[in-house]
Amino acid sequence: MDTFSSAVRSRIMARVRSQRNRSTELKIIEILKRGGLKGWRRNSPLHGKPDFIYPKQRIALFVDGCFWHGCPKCCRMPSAHRKYWVNKIERNKNRDKDVTKALKKKGWKVIRIWEHEISAAKIARKLNILSKYYKT
Repeated sequence: MDTFSSAVRSRIMARVRSQRNRSTELKIIEILKRGGLKGWRRNSPLHGKPDFIYPKQRIALFVDGCFWHGCPKCCRMPSAHRKYWVNKIERNKNRDKDVTKALKKKGWKVIRIWEHEISAAKIARKLNILSKYYKT
């Protein structure tokens, strides 16, 4: 059972922002800098608002939160208002698929990283595609 009224919970959830999330994007920035990968940009107006883009290489990188994007490994639905949350997460997953499809149609390579995959080793494997574009 939720400890907040629906009005209070609504205000709390409305304050959740998709930028500058310390548990995701800022960790990725640190890993990218440490790995010497340059050329990425943030806050792009590109469709779907990728967390990072590599404009020259036309790569869009999304860092998906495990709860909000329905990670099959670790997303646990709240027991309160379950129907609402199942529908909400399903809409998010469908939007992710649509965004990926639209960007690929425009010639972008789309990479999605789950929040639980944020470690230097896992990101290095996911971003292996980038190594083709950099001469070391």
